[in-house]
Amino acid sequence: MVIIVPLSASAAPYAAYVMDARSGEVLHSRNADTRLHPASLTKMMTLYIAFQAVERGEITLDTKVKVSRHAASEPPSKLGLKSGQRIALRYLIRAAAVKSANDAATAIAEALEGSEAAFARRMNRTAKAMGMTRTTFKNAHGLTESGHLSTARDMSILGRHVLYDYPEYYNLFSRRSTHAGVRDVANTNRRLLSAYRGADGIKTGYTRAAGFNLVASAERGRERIIATVFGGTSTSARNARVAELLDMGFKRAPSRVALRKPKKPAYVPGGTGKTVQVSGITRTSLRPRLRAGTMLASATPVEQTPPPASAAASTSGVLSSDIQLALIAAQDTTVETPDLSGSSFSGLGTRPVMRPGSAIDAALAEAIPETEVVTRLSTSGGHQWGVNVGRYTTRYNAERALVTTALAEMTTLEGTLRKVVKKPTGFEANFLGMTRDSADLACRRLVARNIDCEMVGPTS
Repeated sequence: MVIIVPLSASAAPYAAYVMDARSGEVLHSRNADTRLHPASLTKMMTLYIAFQAVERGEITLDTKVKVSRHAASEPPSKLGLKSGQRIALRYLIRAAAVKSANDAATAIAEALEGSEAAFARRMNRTAKAMGMTRTTFKNAHGLTESGHLSTARDMSILGRHVLYDYPEYYNLFSRRSTHAGVRDVANTNRRLLSAYRGADGIKTGYTRAAGFNLVASAERGRERIIATVFGGTSTSARNARVAELLDMGFKRAPSRVALRKPKKPAYVPGGTGKTVQVSGITRTSLRPRLRAGTMLASATPVEQTPPPASAAASTSGVLSSDIQLALIAAQDTTVETPDLSGSSFSGLGTRPVMRPGSAIDAALAEAIPETEVVTRLSTSGGHQWGVNVGRYTTRYNAERALVTTALAEMTTLEGTLRKVVKKPTGFEANFLGMTRDSADLACRRLVARNIDCEMVGPTS
């Protein structure tokens, strides 16, 4: 007889899910679609993407990853990495899988996508491709952060993909201990691995907000069960409950069933541009009409050069002509001196003279140095926060996204510093020179408009 001890009133919300791993059939579900804090169960996705990146040739297991100050400063659990240290990716993977090291997870994220914010966007794209419909990742390690939520069902789906999509790495999760480059580390799940017959993974998680979480898998004969618990009151209580759920699963699952592995999700690239959907915005330009004989004529070469197919669509509610003109204005640095020699001032109504052609023409784009491109003068007064609105495959797309976003959200982005930063994996589109509060407000407003946004903190 199974005796379930009710959780205390002070415990984190409880959820549970049991599935037959072979078929994906649901054997038990309780609060399985409630969005809760996943804690370090998050690292299953971080590791999944690391495996995917190795498979795709983006990186190798022997690649030496340079540890950033941000990664080194992550709170425990951690491997103890130092800023500037170089360590092979294989050891970061071991530390994240076995020790559940937060510094290792962040280092993996930065190595693959350049920043944790960009990596979180890749996590969310991958989750969507897997069918994890109620999950939003904000970081690579799972420490509590507003909006970083998942469900027992989604984490079980993720665990099943880790098991079947990358079986060559799955043994990592059953190691009681492993060498992680700088020292040996013990498995955070070693008690269940030792106590439950057939258990061979996969991932634990704990934060105060989440409680004690666990996605576990066990195999007996031809049967394999995955059980997930959110909100355990302690390690021992969580393990006992997971053992009960696994027992329940083995009793309910048929002994013979056709193996139907989950479909491996296709890699979903980022930075290919986005459609910015803005509701309630006027469909006509509110800017003053340009005077005759001004930069409209100069804009013709740009109009004749079609933007990449991946550029933001006109469904953003911002006219394409506005975007092109703003791009031209942002990149023009030439100032025409008014002619004051006559009896009347002839400079009224004149505009800066454009350089021949377009600065975002493909031929000139190749000649642009691979450095930061500042597209707007800062009036931030030294404020050190900002927001990131995506990574793009070309500088043109990044600049276009900045202009589109600025036109869509003028209130909170007015006076910010627009930067396109070349990274090994693409062009970052950032608005900088903000206070933390203004950056937070801007992101919330952009997200409300269905525009991806991540806050960028001080780098000092």
